[in-house]
Amino acid sequence: MSAIVKLTPELKAWIVNNLDRGCSSEQLIHGMIEQRFDPGIAHGLVEAFQYARKHGMPIEGDTVTLRSPTPAYRDEPTRMPEGSFIQTSDRRIGVIARMTRPVVAVLDDVLSRAECEQLIAMAAPRLVPSTVVDPGSGEDRVAAHRDSMGMFFRLQETPFIANLDRRISELMGSPLDHGESLQALRYGPGTKAAPHFDFLVPSNSANERSIARSGQRIGTLVMYLNEVAGGGETVFPEIGLSVAPYPGRAVYFEYCNSLGQLDPRSLHAGAPVTGGVKWVLTKWMRQRRFVSAAEEAAKDMAASS
Repeated sequence: MSAIVKLTPELKAWIVNNLDRGCSSEQLIHGMIEQRFDPGIAHGLVEAFQYARKHGMPIEGDTVTLRSPTPAYRDEPTRMPEGSFIQTSDRRIGVIARMTRPVVAVLDDVLSRAECEQLIAMAAPRLVPSTVVDPGSGEDRVAAHRDSMGMFFRLQETPFIANLDRRISELMGSPLDHGESLQALRYGPGTKAAPHFDFLVPSNSANERSIARSGQRIGTLVMYLNEVAGGGETVFPEIGLSVAPYPGRAVYFEYCNSLGQLDPRSLHAGAPVTGGVKWVLTKWMRQRRFVSAAEEAAKDMAASS
C-alpha cells in the first residue's frame, strides 16, 4: 500500500531548511505533530525527505507518495513485572503510578540514597559534553537538543555497576545483555533536553548498522540521582505527564512492540533546571543482545587478521 500526501511549498521549504541546518528527524517529527499532523504522516514525510537526500533524488511537485502509511501503534502488555511493587533479586521497588496506553510507570526506591551518591562520585570525573549521532552523516556531534554533560559506564564494569545492571534488567523485564551501557548525565542551571524520541530513526548509516546489530531500542529507564532545587521534570507532551526528579525515583516507558512498531506518544523532554543541578542515570534496552560499534569493529579486525 502507499499514500499520497499533499505537499505545500511552505511545508517543503520548512522541512528542507531544517534539514539543511542540522535538525534531527525527531525534532522535525515533533514540530509537525505540534502542528497537528498525524504522527504516521509526519514520520513518513520526514523519512521520504531523508531517503531522497541519501540517494540524491530531489523531491519535486506538490505531492509525496509515502511508501507505506504507518499503521496505528498496537498497544501490548508491558514487559515490566506487574503489581504495586516489584521484587528484584536485591531490592523491593515501589510502583507509584502506571499507564497502559502508552506504557509508562513511575517508580520509587529503584536506587538507594547511598547508591545515588556513589554513582555521582564515580561519574563526575568522567563527564564530557553529551553527543548524539548526526541524522545526516551518522557521526557523533555535540547534542543540540541536550545541554548536558555525560558519560557511560561499561556494562558490568565493576561489581557495583554489575549489580545495578542486573537489578535494572529484572525491573525492565529484558535480558541483561540486551541493555546498553548505563549513561549518567548532569544538567546545570538553565539546561534542558528538548523533545525527542529514544528509539533509533533509521535515517543514517550509523543508526541502520546499530539496528542491524542489536535490534531497535524498546524501552527506557530514567533514574534520578539527586534533589533538584527547581525544574528538571521529565515531560511527556503527547500524554500530559510530568515526573519530578527525586533521589532513587525513576520513570520507565516503552515505545517498540513485538511488531517493531514505534510509538510516537513516547516523545519526551527534560524541563529546564531552574535551581541547582540535576543528575540522572539512563538505561536503554534493545530487541536483541546489545553489540556496540566498537565490539563489531574489534570482531571484524580479528577476523581479517
